[in-house]
Amino acid sequence: MESPSVPAHRRLVPWQELLLAGSLLIFWSPPITQQLTVVSINATVGEDVLFHAHNLPGDLVGYNWFKGESTENENRSIASYVIGNESTITGPAGSGRETIYPNGSLLFQKVTQEDTGYYTLQVIKRNLRSERGTGQLRVYQPVGKPSIRARNSTVTEHKDTVVLTCLTNDTGISIRWLFNKQSLWLTDRMKLSQGNSILTIDPVRREDGGSYQCEVSNPVSSCKSDPLWLDVQYVSASQHPGLSDGAIAGIVIGVLAGIALIAALVYFLYIRKTGGASDQRDLTEHKPSASNHSQGHSDNSPNKINEVTYSSLNFNVQESQKPTSASPSPTETVYSQVRRK
Repeated sequence: MESPSVPAHRRLVPWQELLLAGSLLIFWSPPITQQLTVVSINATVGEDVLFHAHNLPGDLVGYNWFKGESTENENRSIASYVIGNESTITGPAGSGRETIYPNGSLLFQKVTQEDTGYYTLQVIKRNLRSERGTGQLRVYQPVGKPSIRARNSTVTEHKDTVVLTCLTNDTGISIRWLFNKQSLWLTDRMKLSQGNSILTIDPVRREDGGSYQCEVSNPVSSCKSDPLWLDVQYVSASQHPGLSDGAIAGIVIGVLAGIALIAALVYFLYIRKTGGASDQRDLTEHKPSASNHSQGHSDNSPNKINEVTYSSLNFNVQESQKPTSASPSPTETVYSQVRRK
């Protein structure tokens, strides 16, 4: 018995057809058309700038440049360029300082701040379709040199607050601070105002002493101030905190004067005490006692050292007669000798 014949090709079911179609869509996609772009520019007043166009399509017949983001208003047309005859037509918004090159670039000569704004390039294809791209021109004045103002450039550690202000006449700028010619690393004791124009250090420490500068900048220029030196003085452990050098010197002088006065008083008391004791001893030696007399008659020891005491008595002898003015009252001195055995 013969088997039924099998068809050479099997018919695909509907879900297989869908899967095959999805695979074809994944692996094949139309080429992505890159969009026309115009590079934005930052410029300084008086410079010549050139707008570059990227991703230009092919088969072009001309270019149109407009001031602004729209191409609908012909009064905003700066200039047009015809590729076929390489001719340029100046538009109502043109100033005579613009030039269009064959590659679609636009040259601006000696730009001013009034030239700041958006500029749009329109390219015309041979099929009369067009594409456009927009760029921005920002024109800045060069920044001037700033300066730093400080309440006091000599301060005391843990006592004073430092406030530094960056002074500038420029607008639309950025400000940064430098310490010893390096970018300032802010600590928890440092604060910056809005716009960074004022730097506050509270409280100040000795490590904050050094050279400070502020730098102002815009996208086209920058300038630094002259350095300002901050001198941070500190009180050593041997000094009294909060006292000036003059006050400390006055305290030292007062202490030395007090020591000298005390020394003089002690010396005076010592001399007075020693002098009184010497007078008492002399008086005791001059006054014979009753026991000495009794011992003088009974003590006949040969080993006894002979002691001789001299006493002097002064007597004022007055005569009964009236003394004359020429002769003063005579004074007689009688010496007595007491020999002790």
